[in-house]
Amino acid sequence: MDFGGLVRSIDWNFLESTLARVLAVLLCLTVHETCHGLAAYALGDPTARDRRRLSLNPLRHIDWLGLAMMLAVGFGWAKPVPVDPRHFKRPKQGMALTALAGPASNFLLALLAMALSRVIYQYFPYSRGGALAFEFLLYTLAPLSIGLGLFNLLPIPPLDGSKVLGAFLPDTTYFGLMRYERFGMFLLLALSWFGVTGDLISGAILGVYRFFFELFF
Repeated sequence: MDFGGLVRSIDWNFLESTLARVLAVLLCLTVHETCHGLAAYALGDPTARDRRRLSLNPLRHIDWLGLAMMLAVGFGWAKPVPVDPRHFKRPKQGMALTALAGPASNFLLALLAMALSRVIYQYFPYSRGGALAFEFLLYTLAPLSIGLGLFNLLPIPPLDGSKVLGAFLPDTTYFGLMRYERFGMFLLLALSWFGVTGDLISGAILGVYRFFFELFF
């Protein structure tokens, strides 16, 4: 076997970009779910803490099918953080704030990624490691995190946006909407299959990315 020829035949750029995307997806989903749990805990619900979900260990949050979907088609999911709204003084509002914490954490993560990429651009522009980190932060992590945040704000159960919207709905309408939450994933899969969700948020992702970019460059 020509081992040298085998090594030379490997597409290292593809492997590098794939690894970067996997790392970015794991980081985005882990931060998103951990912040759901932290928000719920701050509002009085210890469920996520008791089930060891207040953790930055991605293995505590990853749903392997959802991860594969995220890598393959850009639409995926993690294990939902358990939340018991009975611990909240105002259940609908508590659920809305808990839900909002996930997308908010993704936007903050994107801002942090861009800020760090600016530091690298300013002080380590010519090192190989700096170049790799710059590309990862600015071109992989930041847009992916923005996309995850925006996608989750769609008002379709079980996405976070449906719970944020629910805070402004009458109780009967809210609980009626939540009854259909288990069917929402099938709707999202269908919309994703036909490219509808991508069309809805692709322009928004670009707009938010440009706004964040102009803050630092």
